[in-house]
Amino acid sequence: MPDADHQEEPLGWDLEIYTPRRTNSTASIQTITTLKTISSFLPNMPAPNVPKPGPAVLGPRAGLPEWLEEAKQCHYLPETVMKQLCEMVKECLMEESNIQPVTTPVTICGDIHGQFYDLLELFRIAGGMPGETNVQKPTTQTAIITSDDIEPPTEITDPKLKKKIRSSDSGIESASGEDDDDDEPRGRPRTAGQGSRAGSSGGDSAIGVNNEVSGSGNQNFVFLGDFVDRGYFSLETFTLLMCLKAMYPDKITLVRGNHESRQITQVYGFYEECQQKYGNASVWKSCCQVFDFLVLAAIVDGEVLCVHGGLSPEIRTVDQIRVVARAQEIPHEGAFCDLVWSDPEDVETWAVSPRGAGWLFGDKVATEFNHVNGLKLIARAHQLVNEGYKYHFSQKSVVTVWSAPNYCYRCGNVASIMNVGEDLDPKFSIFGAVPEDQRAVPAGRRGAGEYFL
Repeated sequence: MPDADHQEEPLGWDLEIYTPRRTNSTASIQTITTLKTISSFLPNMPAPNVPKPGPAVLGPRAGLPEWLEEAKQCHYLPETVMKQLCEMVKECLMEESNIQPVTTPVTICGDIHGQFYDLLELFRIAGGMPGETNVQKPTTQTAIITSDDIEPPTEITDPKLKKKIRSSDSGIESASGEDDDDDEPRGRPRTAGQGSRAGSSGGDSAIGVNNEVSGSGNQNFVFLGDFVDRGYFSLETFTLLMCLKAMYPDKITLVRGNHESRQITQVYGFYEECQQKYGNASVWKSCCQVFDFLVLAAIVDGEVLCVHGGLSPEIRTVDQIRVVARAQEIPHEGAFCDLVWSDPEDVETWAVSPRGAGWLFGDKVATEFNHVNGLKLIARAHQLVNEGYKYHFSQKSVVTVWSAPNYCYRCGNVASIMNVGEDLDPKFSIFGAVPEDQRAVPAGRRGAGEYFL
């Protein structure tokens, strides 16, 4: 297994982050400790209209429409139903090419990582899920950015334009924008003294400028992989995406990420979550079989290539991606591995990746690949970007899209989705994490606010 993922302590472990004030009263210390222990196992109290996680309750004649409605409520399906759903989605995926063609308008989404309630917000900002007619308004404010508007966030020099994306008290101190999502995130998280967290119960995300949704309701969706691991609700997140794929196969494209892997999910949470909720690994095995059939890439109107990671020295043309044998576990090296593990970097051509898998590729490589294949842009995910998205290289030939706000419930970053219309000019909707009263936290897991006491 590649040595790229730094094995973190799983979220929810009872970290010793609170030290009582010194006092002569032993009883006071014991009381504080007892209250702390009790509170760490109590879920937060979401608003009445917020989906409550738990097992789905289905009638004997329930079918895909009922499964989808349960999935929207953060309910995980019974084991037998989940296996049926996996088989349905596998049949859909088997009909798709390694590079799935997608037409505009399309919304391109980066890593989700099991953050179910932020996925619901993503759909609200995008104008709704396929088939939705009564779309709720976003719970956070969003900033709509176009390439004609301003420079990419990581290159902004005008203080007024910076403020349009994030306010001075947003609490996000950007790293280089190249953060490796499989290492310890390097963006500095908020502390209690740095203002409210994006999307926290103290108010809306501080980066917003409007509440208008960005999509038309009839657009397609491309998800760039890493649906599972690290978040609280990987199972429910992947279940919802599979239900949408089965119900609207032409509207939803699911691209494989490096976390859609048997080896990685056994380390970063999805395997353990399935074991906890079903008492066995049977559903996890079925989901892994679905992973094996996920497409390797999507191409929008023939000019925007969508992959999870990046390029490979073994691939010069998109036609070479079409002949990769994808129905397998992600290998440790080669073209398949590189597509889900590689990263753009300030190197001349190719360099060894510190992840232990894939490559670092430079400006010259990306520019040449786009020229040879008639591409306007490569859209990818795979790396935490504190500002939600980032263009790379002098020609802006590659863009990273990150769609998990406040990553791991502690990083303080904003997220984005990339909307592409017929003119192929990307427009980014930037959003923060949903407020605390708009999400649920599993019992025994810490609420986000407790990380920085």
